Parts: sequence; structure tokens; C-alpha cells
Amino acid sequence: MTPTISGFDQRRVTVADGVTLHAAVGGSGSPIVLLHGFPQTHLMWRHVAADLAADHTVICPDLRGYGASDKPADTDGTAYAKRTMAADVVALARELGHERFALAGHDRGALVAIRAGLDHPDAVTHLASLDVLPTLDMWEIMHGVSAAVGFHLYLMAQPPGLPERLIGAAPDAFFGHFLDVWAGDPDAIPADVRAAYLRACREAVPSIVADYRASAGVDVEHDRADRAAGNRLRMPVTVLQQDWGSALGFDAAALWRAWAPDLRHVPVSYGHFMAEEAPAEVVKELRALLAR
Repeated sequence: MTPTISGFDQRRVTVADGVTLHAAVGGSGSPIVLLHGFPQTHLMWRHVAADLAADHTVICPDLRGYGASDKPADTDGTAYAKRTMAADVVALARELGHERFALAGHDRGALVAIRAGLDHPDAVTHLASLDVLPTLDMWEIMHGVSAAVGFHLYLMAQPPGLPERLIGAAPDAFFGHFLDVWAGDPDAIPADVRAAYLRACREAVPSIVADYRASAGVDVEHDRADRAAGNRLRMPVTVLQQDWGSALGFDAAALWRAWAPDLRHVPVSYGHFMAEEAPAEVVKELRALLAR
């Protein structure tokens, strides 16, 4: 059986023409939406969501293209733009009765959250980003041999066909690689959860590649337009981030401050999968964010 978040209801909510998201919903109180990263599903929030549900309505969707959510074909390069995925999230919250909500995202979900904050500032009250840089900054700091750590970004940026074939030939080896090398504490992802992640990714290779491909194309265009227009995140923002800056030669807090004037930037020592490796610390920072 696929693991679930204990005490949460499983919902299917239509958010766009022909697109329905699967979401786990629990608790009561002011709403917070939690967006998962790669190569995971909403299940990565199981510890954090259960804690926050004591006094918040917690909504944990599978992003379009992931998990049990719909996986539309990408016919024009925009189906997995973060702008499109952010609109999904706003529509999901609205369909569940929430015009305004706090938003936290990890990895790919953080990129969706950032775009939601830029495009829908009247809907997003607070924003948390776990272990990414905004898309445009991410590409600008990747250079030389240090960029080898992000080889998957370049692979999945290629035109349709080859990336899907290569990854589809050995999906468990590909997706499992990231679960192994990015985890500071491998025991934080137990065998049944790992199996659920690998199964979900195995069934979603084309849409996962399309998500990454968008981040090398249309998402960069959207970020550049916002930078040129001076569009920034108006809400309180908290960023939890491993210290990639010292390894790759950039000032992460400075990059983030250009996008988020009301910023709390927190370097962390635990691994990439922080909601599973250090859920109590993540909950503490989210609660502090919601109090701002």
C-alpha cells in the first residue's frame, strides 16, 4: 500500500481544463499549502503537515505531472511552466475555500511557490522556500566543473526525446541516485516511502522532464521579465538553504534579498530533504514565518 499522511483526507480537485490535482488535506485554522520537491510527492511533508495541522488547515498537493495528479502532455512548452503550476496551486486553494493562504515549497515546489508569490501576491500571505535559488539565479551561478553537481538540469533541458529515453531506460537508478546523494540522513526516508517515490517517478518520466525543461526556457523568460520590471516578493519570506554558496562561489542571501525585501535567510546543516531529515526545525521556522 502507498503510505499516506495520517489523519489527512485524500482529495481530487480540478484546477484547470483537463487537469486535476491529488491533495492530502487535514487540520483546521488558517491555511498553508505545502509543495513537494523532486524526486518526491506530497508525502515528503508527512511529519511537518501532521504538526502544523494542530492549528492550521494544511493542504499538500502532488504538483501537476507528479504523484497521483494529472500529467497533461506538454504540446507548446508551457504546460509545466512554473506560472502554469502556480496557477494550479491558487486554483486548488480557492476550490478548497481559501482565497488567501501561506505557501511553502521544497526544491521544484519552491520554484512553483516563488512564481505564485510573484504572480499572485494578493493570494500568498507568507512564503517559505526550502533549498533552492530562484530559477534565473540558479542558472547564473552554474559554471565550470562545479556545475557537474547539477548534471540532471542540463540533461532534462534537452529537446524532447533523448532525456525521456535515457531516464526511462533505468528510472529507479536515475531517481534513486538523488535520494541517495542528496540525503544527509538516509534513514529519514524509510523503505516504503522510498518505494512510493520511485514508483511515482517511474510513472511520470515525460512530465518530470517537461517540468525541468521549462526551467531552462519559459521560466527563465518569466524571471528575466520580473527582474527587469522590478517585481519582487511582497510578503514575508523565509529561506532554508544548505550552504551551496561557499562551495559554488556565490552569496545566497544576497541573491535572495534582491527578490525578497522582507527576508529571513537561514543556512542549515542538515541534508536536502530537510522536511524529512529535520521536521521539527522546519516546523519551527514555518511557525515563526506565519507569526511575522
